[in-house]
Amino acid sequence: MMLEKEENWKIKDAIWEFISYLRTVKKTPHNTEVSYEHDLRKMERYLAEQQVTELNAVTETFLNSYMLYLEREQMAPATVSRNVAAIRKFYQYVLKQHYVSSDPSENLRPPKVERKMPEILSVEEVDLLMRQPDGATPKGLRDKAMLELLYATGIRVSELIHLKMSNLNIRMGYINCTEQERGRVIPFGSAAKNALETYLQQGREKLLHQKTSEYVFVNCSGNPMSRQGFWKVLKVYGKEAGITSDITPHTLRHSFAAHLLQNGADLKSVQEMLGHSDISTTQMYLNMGIYQMRAVYNKSHPRK
Repeated sequence: MMLEKEENWKIKDAIWEFISYLRTVKKTPHNTEVSYEHDLRKMERYLAEQQVTELNAVTETFLNSYMLYLEREQMAPATVSRNVAAIRKFYQYVLKQHYVSSDPSENLRPPKVERKMPEILSVEEVDLLMRQPDGATPKGLRDKAMLELLYATGIRVSELIHLKMSNLNIRMGYINCTEQERGRVIPFGSAAKNALETYLQQGREKLLHQKTSEYVFVNCSGNPMSRQGFWKVLKVYGKEAGITSDITPHTLRHSFAAHLLQNGADLKSVQEMLGHSDISTTQMYLNMGIYQMRAVYNKSHPRK
């Protein structure tokens, strides 16, 4: 269904087309698409209660009243900010398509979100964590490779578990990360390379049980590794390593970024490796007063 230009269309139809555009043209990650649709449908229901169902009837006043409604519902500032982002993306699309003549969301401003400093591990804690997997078992070899690669590249856990054999170049030492909207090539060092080589040569085939898989990491049944499965693995190793902080896959991503910057890596390179669209997101790692800069290190990454 394509909307005609210069006609007054239902909000629900415009949202449907926008979500379809995200899915088929922009190839937006599924979680982002679902989040946008959820937020926009919530706005649609609110406007319908105000007897506003047509796209051209939406004004800046209506959208501001919707923001006040979200705040009265005691939604967290981060949730309200996410709604603002979804609405602004939606109106950028319908304005570009000439379904509206002006953008009523142009002056919407998200509430200020207090950004908490993320938990990161010390280099010593990372070393302890990496020693926990049992190198005598296929599962231990897999876990070691997953931990090393996660810390070596700073990728998200979804990118880790969806990594395909075709996206891995061990000889050159890089992965081609395509899980998110903005694909990127990320290098890794010798610690991750050695762990990956050992896992692929000695562990993966045993875990597959004569099955085939395009994914690098599989569980003990030969099926693709799940987010929940890796989360549990990490919790166990964190406990065995004596790490008292609440360790998650994102903890290793944060630690990757903080350790690189504290050892001299430039901000732009770290931003690109993390896949941040806004450099201010990466900037927070420079402002973390948790560890002092270690000028004695000659290399940026502690395990290279």
